[in-house]
Amino acid sequence: MKDLIRDIVRALVDHPEEVIVSEVEGEHALILELKVAKTDFGKVIGRHGRTAQAIRTILSAASGKAKKRIVLEILE
Repeated sequence: MKDLIRDIVRALVDHPEEVIVSEVEGEHALILELKVAKTDFGKVIGRHGRTAQAIRTILSAASGKAKKRIVLEILE
């Protein structure tokens, strides 16, 4: 999942070398923390959060077999 998010976000931003995805695993959930350059933050969020919601939808569909809830947090 980490690689999937990293590849999607790298295609969206101007500074792909600054994209960092880290995993925090809990008992019932996996949290993916996404960090991007300050200038690319708006591109990842999108208008009214539509791009971020689309990324979360793809992540939800891909996590069906994992039997865990996967949460994407976009950090500044």
